[in-house]
Amino acid sequence: MDIWTYQSVEYVTVAGESWLASASEYPRSMRALWESRPWAPAVLPCGKVFDVISLPAVFGRKVLDELWSSGPGCGPVASYRGRTLLFVQPGAAARLRTLLAWEEWARDVPPLLCHGQGDAVTVPPVQRMVDAPDSPGLGAGRWIVAPDTREPWLPGAAVVLWACVRAARGRTGDRTVRV
Repeated sequence: MDIWTYQSVEYVTVAGESWLASASEYPRSMRALWESRPWAPAVLPCGKVFDVISLPAVFGRKVLDELWSSGPGCGPVASYRGRTLLFVQPGAAARLRTLLAWEEWARDVPPLLCHGQGDAVTVPPVQRMVDAPDSPGLGAGRWIVAPDTREPWLPGAAVVLWACVRAARGRTGDRTVRV
């Protein structure tokens, strides 16, 4: 299954919007902002509701393909300024940093940006503008898999590491895990 073809959901549902807003210190204000400007990106803190792993775009596609073809899938994913933003469990960013520090894996996986407690990320708008540019890396970003539930399943650090190592080593489709 190819996430880019079959799993892409570019709009945020009302339940998904509630989940995103719950990351904010002021969820009602965030929802009011989105109601008045649904095409505007927002900055949300990490660590409470989600962490975010930012991957180079091409590598991010390989990781997502691995998560969907051989793994458990994933929750929300966005594209912003040439990077793939993978939403993960709170605490997973710090754990992934630690796991990637092991020399065995670090040589295969390109540098990732792990945003956790104390960090904030820019998320794409909850709705796309009708005349928005479709080119990746331009504008306010876009949802590859938009939040569509109040409690989306988010992968943990071990799942993301597994997908990163397999993607880096070109093992997509090989179902044996060698982590």
